[in-house]
Amino acid sequence: MNPKRVYRILRRDNLLCLRKGKFVVTTDSGHGLTIYPNLARGLVLSAIDQLWVADITYIRLELEFIYLAVVLDAFSRRVIGWALDRTLEDALTLSALGRALKQRQPKPGLVHHSDRGVQYASTDYTGLLNQHGIRISMSRTGNPYDNAKAESFIKTLKYEEVYRQEYRDLAEARASIGCFLEKTYNRKRLHSALGYQPPEEFEFSLPEPTARVRASA
Repeated sequence: MNPKRVYRILRRDNLLCLRKGKFVVTTDSGHGLTIYPNLARGLVLSAIDQLWVADITYIRLELEFIYLAVVLDAFSRRVIGWALDRTLEDALTLSALGRALKQRQPKPGLVHHSDRGVQYASTDYTGLLNQHGIRISMSRTGNPYDNAKAESFIKTLKYEEVYRQEYRDLAEARASIGCFLEKTYNRKRLHSALGYQPPEEFEFSLPEPTARVRASA
């Protein structure tokens, strides 16, 4: 039997060994840029586009590391923006934010929450948020619970997608992870906090004007 077929069968039946790669630091908060207060703490959500949470994680390929930036709607847990590339510069986070803005077109007053990393504190990133009337919020120093929803999503992504794969290169990783985010996580993965609905279905069940038009496949 061809080894690739064996791999596909093992993957289909959830029999692949889960592996963890070397830890890579993705947050550099040792900068002189403006640090914003935590506006998300204690915020009570009642609709989508009230609070977005953002984070960055690394993904190990055979010969290099690549980086994923994501933006989630904290109310629905839906991934609304993401970007995957070799760079940790703010171009990565700007790409993810740009995708989220294009998809949602939020009204002014939305809160954007992230860690204190230089990618989120950069002049270009904060300038884009200010341009759209988005309020900037950042976690307190050394407190991972301040961005718990984003951290929880990253853990889900790693255990349900990344650790079960052997990506050959960036292009394959981008295709596979994109499929997981858009078609599996957003459309199929059930969340107890959402009444055991996937994020996209949960949003469709919301009354207008809270609900959003289905994103194109």
